[in-house]
Amino acid sequence: MPGKGSRRDFLKWSAVAAGACSFPARSYARIIGANNIVRTGVIGYSDRFREALFPAFLKHAGKQQFEIAALSDIWKRRRDEGVTLISESTGHHVALCHNNDELYDRKDIDAVIIATADFQHAQHGIEAVRNNLDAYVEKPTAHTMEEAREFRKAVRQTGRCVQVGTQRRSARNYQRAREFIKSGQFGEIIAVEMTWNVNQPGRWRRPQLVNQLKEEDTDWKRFLINQPMVPFDPRKYLEFRLFWPYSSGIPDQWMVHQIDTVHWFTDLPRPRSVVANGGIYLWKDGRQNWDTLTAVFDYGPKASR
Repeated sequence: MPGKGSRRDFLKWSAVAAGACSFPARSYARIIGANNIVRTGVIGYSDRFREALFPAFLKHAGKQQFEIAALSDIWKRRRDEGVTLISESTGHHVALCHNNDELYDRKDIDAVIIATADFQHAQHGIEAVRNNLDAYVEKPTAHTMEEAREFRKAVRQTGRCVQVGTQRRSARNYQRAREFIKSGQFGEIIAVEMTWNVNQPGRWRRPQLVNQLKEEDTDWKRFLINQPMVPFDPRKYLEFRLFWPYSSGIPDQWMVHQIDTVHWFTDLPRPRSVVANGGIYLWKDGRQNWDTLTAVFDYGPKASR
């Protein structure tokens, strides 16, 4: 959702960062022209940030003139781990913020990387643009239409630059596939079948980490943001992908990529109907979100589009 006045080629950087995951050297050369550096804040020191976004950021930060200046996370362990890794990798001090309010109060941040839980993305994105910051936001943008519309409205009103991290858009193999399909050599597309068999139990389960999370070491109320107050639950905090309303599970994690690829390749705006079936068939581990999902998206006959 790019806004007007995109600053310092933010989209160019974020598009590269979304798809690049190779690990760079431990440090990068000092950037010339400090006044042009985009000082970046990290919101949520997640596994995704550590394993993919941060390595990609480092790889391109020097050329694109970006620098991580602060990190915000409500869990003490994550804050300490994040500041240590970023400081050691970049060779410069990174401010530690206990929450996003502290980060925004600094007034020296130009952009943020948002890598928090699924249900937090839209609200954190709205906070960022309302504080006059550009933002790279991990997918899904939101998992309710109401919050998606609120986020879009905030971006349009503020004119800030926002990119959502659907990394396939930055993958050269997918770009080439789209070019081939758009060339007409593939022929007319009648139907698309997509399968993803990766919903194994260990992927979203974090039992050892769950046992280490204590309520006094985090801010449960801030974690819930605009969700109803419920008793502290470390599983919902760390294994949020298994529990609604903190994630829809398979749709938020996998179907986002699948259906976005279809829309990207075909230029179709939206389906006219969707029918889905599924349930918890195998992983009876207390989760609420399905472990199996089959969905059919109907876009109607070509003539009606």
